Amino acid sequence: MTTTITSRFAFCVVAAATLFLSAAVAAGAQSTAPSTGSKRDGSHDFDFLIGEWNVHLKNLPERLVGSTAWIEYDGTSSTHKILGSNANIEDYKVDSAKDNKHIHIQALRLYNPDSRQWAVYGLDVDKGSLSLPPTVGEFVDGHSELYDYEDWKGRWVLVRYVWSHTGENAAHFEQAFSADGGKTWEVNWISDHTRK
Repeated sequence: MTTTITSRFAFCVVAAATLFLSAAVAAGAQSTAPSTGSKRDGSHDFDFLIGEWNVHLKNLPERLVGSTAWIEYDGTSSTHKILGSNANIEDYKVDSAKDNKHIHIQALRLYNPDSRQWAVYGLDVDKGSLSLPPTVGEFVDGHSELYDYEDWKGRWVLVRYVWSHTGENAAHFEQAFSADGGKTWEVNWISDHTRK
């Protein structure tokens, strides 16, 4: 019984956070959308990321505690479209020689033609798991902002993904957390991609 109540409570919290986030994303999209009155087709916005990359990562593992102990990694990223669609999957592998640490993550990106927004899901193929809710947003002038709420060590935080790129051979990604609903942000993941 306790497990059922806890599960229902957790579901309600996630549902409420998702609804709040959807409203916030919609409000942000309205304020940044072109003034032409029609939304653009963003289905090719992630095309710049398709292919093979060398990556350099700076990761801040201790988050929202004032830490400045970044760990640096080097490795590779490979992104491919799925079944001829604009959806894509990324396989990201990096190692830190100094700290002898390894990170291997996958990301699934899906485009919704109705909302004209992207949803990014974290994957763990080895464990057979998919992160929910997805991080959702869109590109404006070649710059993306995608958001979601996530549980970080028992605390719900607002998460922001920012992608930018210069041409086809360099891309930059940052993840940031906010514990105060977006008033302030702490960047904790900086990944620079260079085309192989």
